[in-house]
Amino acid sequence: MNFDITKIANVILYMLHKKVKNLNDKKLLIMLFLIDYNHFKHCGKKIFGDEYIKLNRNPEGKMLSELFDIIANEEELDEEDERLFLIQELLDYLDIEVRANEKFIELSFLKMEEDYDETLFSKEELVTIQKVINEHQNSTPRTIANETFKIEDVRKTAQGEVIV
Repeated sequence: MNFDITKIANVILYMLHKKVKNLNDKKLLIMLFLIDYNHFKHCGKKIFGDEYIKLNRNPEGKMLSELFDIIANEEELDEEDERLFLIQELLDYLDIEVRANEKFIELSFLKMEEDYDETLFSKEELVTIQKVINEHQNSTPRTIANETFKIEDVRKTAQGEVIV
């Protein structure tokens, strides 16, 4: 797996620049799935390199979801833990605000000094990214989650199994 946190951070910056509504960790995870799924179907490879698992309510990237759980629960990691390096790299690009609600913890993303760097992506990757973002820019996390279940590969994959 070629998990690329730099590309993920830059896509988040791009989403913030495009003023994607309702952007939290859940919507981001679903949008990244849709971007990678579409790119894999059309180009034969994923952009972000995460492994996407079918969950009860939506598919999500295994590694990024784990990183978000660590951030949300303010877990202490060993200084040699690879996940700590990934989180630090993500935080080099943007700030993550942890909001505790009654029933769940939500992460929101804030732009710092870094700007979106489109040179990290190929032309084909940019087309896929822009297509998915334009299509779901105003969607709520629940609406976009429901969209994923219209995809046959998502429907036929057993819960907890890898979709792509």
